[in-house]
Amino acid sequence: MRFGLVVNPVAGLGGRVGLKGSDGADVQRRARALGAEPRAAERAALALAELRSRLGAGLTVRTAAGAMGADAVAAAGLRPAVVHEPGRPTTPADTRAAAVALAAEVDLLLFAGGDGTARDVLDAVGLSVPVLGVPTGVKMHSAVFGVSPRAAGEAAALMAAGGTTLRDAEVMDLDEDAVREGRVSARLYGHLRVPDVPVRIQQRKVGGSVTSPSSVGGIAAELRRRLGPGEALVLGPGGTMRAVAAALGADVPVMGVNVLDRDGRLVAADVAAARLEETVRETPAWVAVTPIGGQGFLLGRGNQQISPAVLRAVGADRLLVVATETKLAALGGRPLLVDTGDEDLDRELTGHRPVLTGHGRTAMYPIR
Repeated sequence: MRFGLVVNPVAGLGGRVGLKGSDGADVQRRARALGAEPRAAERAALALAELRSRLGAGLTVRTAAGAMGADAVAAAGLRPAVVHEPGRPTTPADTRAAAVALAAEVDLLLFAGGDGTARDVLDAVGLSVPVLGVPTGVKMHSAVFGVSPRAAGEAAALMAAGGTTLRDAEVMDLDEDAVREGRVSARLYGHLRVPDVPVRIQQRKVGGSVTSPSSVGGIAAELRRRLGPGEALVLGPGGTMRAVAAALGADVPVMGVNVLDRDGRLVAADVAAARLEETVRETPAWVAVTPIGGQGFLLGRGNQQISPAVLRAVGADRLLVVATETKLAALGGRPLLVDTGDEDLDRELTGHRPVLTGHGRTAMYPIR
C-alpha cells in the first residue's frame, strides 16, 4: 500500500498560548512571540512510528520536503520520497499543492493539522483519495482525525491489511476571529473519505444541548464544596463550563480557560499555559473540564492551555470531570478521551473516573 503525508508545520501553534487557533500569519507570529513551539511534525512522526511498528521499517512514504513531511518521515525511521518542494514560510497553498501532487501517487493520504488543514485537503482532493488526519491542531471538530497520533497510525495499518472499509466523514471548522470575539460559529464544509474505524477515528463535534439550570447549579455546588480556603478552580472552555461559572457568580469567555477563587470571583480570564502553570504551582488548585459534545474529548481538543505540566502540578486526583446526564447519554456509551500530548500522562488518566452530573450525583464513566 502506498502512503503519503503532508504536514502543516504551524498547526496547533496557538493552542497552549490561548489564541484559539493558528490560522493566519499574524496569529502565527503572535503565537511565536508568546513562546509557542510547533509540534505538528513530532505528532506526525508518532503516527508514522505506530505505522512502522505494524508494517515494518521498509515503507517509503511519499511526502513534501522538510517540515511539511520529510522531516517527520525520517524521524519515524522511514524513507521519505519527496514529491513537492514548499516555499518558505509554508502557506495553505503549499498544503493544497502537496495534496494534489500526492493524491495521484498514494492509496492513503495522511495529513497532520487541524480543521483548517482538513479544509485545505478537502479543497485539493475532495473524495478522489482516502485520507486520514493526524490531530495536531487546536480545535479539530471534524470527523476525519484519529483520536490520537498513534490511533491514526493504527487505523492506517488496519486499512493496509484490508481490515476496514471507508466512509465519508464531515469536515467542520470554526470562524477563529469570531471565537476570539466570544462568538462560536461552526460550519460544515464538505466530506472526506476516511477509514471506518470507530474506536480510532473521532466523531464530529455536535452542538450543545440545553443545559438544565438545576443540573448546572448542582454541579457548581459540588465544585464549590471541594474547594478549601485559598484554593483556586481552573475551568476549561465550553458552554457547560460557562453556565457552571455563571452559577458560581462569574462571567467568563465561552472558549477560554479561566481561574476562579473559592467565592466564585474571576481571578484570571482566558489564560495561556505558561501563566496557568505558574498559578497552580503557587496556589493549590482543582481543574474542572467537560467533554466536547459528541466527541467525548476531555483534554487535548481546544483546551491545550491545560497542559501536561499544569495537570501534573495539580495532580490527577484534582482533575474533576463534569457533564450533565444528557451530555453523557449523547455519547451513546463511547468512552471519554484524552490526548494531552504526553503519552505517559494519558495512560495515567485512563480508566474509570467519577463524573459530576448534579448536586450529590456522580456517574462512573470510562476514559480511554
